[in-house]
Order: sequence, then structure tokens, then C-alpha cells
Amino acid sequence: MFIGHWAPALVAAAHPKAPKLWTLFIGAQLVDWVFFAFVLGGIEHMRLAPGTSVMNPMDLYHMPYTHSLVGSMGWAAGFAAIIFALTKNRTTALIGGAVVLSHWFLDLIVHVPDLTLWGTPPKLGFGLWDHPQIAMPLELGLTFGALLFYIVRTRGTSTSARIAIGLLSLLLLTVQMINWFGPPPSEPDFAAALVVFAVFGMMALLAMWVGRTRAIRTI
Repeated sequence: MFIGHWAPALVAAAHPKAPKLWTLFIGAQLVDWVFFAFVLGGIEHMRLAPGTSVMNPMDLYHMPYTHSLVGSMGWAAGFAAIIFALTKNRTTALIGGAVVLSHWFLDLIVHVPDLTLWGTPPKLGFGLWDHPQIAMPLELGLTFGALLFYIVRTRGTSTSARIAIGLLSLLLLTVQMINWFGPPPSEPDFAAALVVFAVFGMMALLAMWVGRTRAIRTI
């Protein structure tokens, strides 16, 4: 899953006590931020192996610290602790932590068995990457359904609100199409990680703009 990871961030952002949307966008992909940093540092490992799954040529064979359930819980707890330290609001912190943890469960749906509970086998994954006719509409439905939910539960507070939402929608769709149909990286190296970090950073910055142009609707 790629843009689908931002779906929980969009849903959570409609809560009155949620962290800022850009914070939730970082949280939604936090374990992947860390994973690619760990790959560069030789702490976790992946390799390109076409045929690993129909939709993804990456063999994610060693990622115990980011993509185990226990590891994800640790990153979620750390993220929540930072938010609590900054806001002193327990609900805000719990929402942020829950968005981080959602990453593992969404990955569980699409990954071939490469996730773990605590870093060692059994390896888990329902394998929808081998069924693109299901995985593709599911990811688009989750993401844009969540975006619609966010739009309905918020209101524009700026003349640029519609532009910001439009650009977010366009960028989400564009990066997903590139992820699905663009050429894979030749090697999981620094250049590939830099592209991932650039995309994640760009999405967070755009989410910051969107969040600044909208407010939660009062019922």
C-alpha cells in the first residue's frame, strides 16, 4: 500500500482534537521513513526481485524494527509521546499514535508474507499485491473515500482551500500511478530512498497547506 496509508490520516484529521493534518501525514508513513533510512544504514534490508509479487518487485526480507507489529507499536508510542510532550493532550497523542500503527495493518492487507509480529517468523501478509484487480480499486477507494470524508467534515477558511484540496487530490493520484506503472528503481540505493523521502516530504508540505485552509465543521 502507498497512498492508502494517508487514508487514516485524513479520517483522523476530522476529529476536533486531532494533530495537524501534516503531522498525521508524517505519522502515516513514519515506519517507511524509518525503513528507508535503516536500509541506507544497513540495519534493515530489501532487494529487487521481480516476481516477488505481481505488483511489487521489492523483496522486503529483513525489516524487524519497522514492519513487525511490535516494532510498529514502538514507533507509534514514540510518536504519541512526542505529540503529548508538545500538546499536553492525551487524546491528540493517542490519535497520532493510532495513525502510525495503522500502517502495519494496511500493509498486512496487500503485502505478500514479509511482515512479522515481533521480528521473527511466522511471516504474515494477505497478498493482495498478487491481485491487482482488487488491490488497485481498494487503495483508490480507501484514499479518496477518506479524502471525501475529510472534505465533508471540514470547511474552507481561505480562498485557496479548493486549490489546495485539488492539488492534494491530483498529487495523490499522480504518485500512485507512478508507483503502479512507472519503472522500478534499478537498485534500492540512496537515490531511490531520496525519491521516497522527497515524495513523503512533498505530501506533508501540501497537507500543511490544506490544513491551514480548512477548519473542522461545528455541528
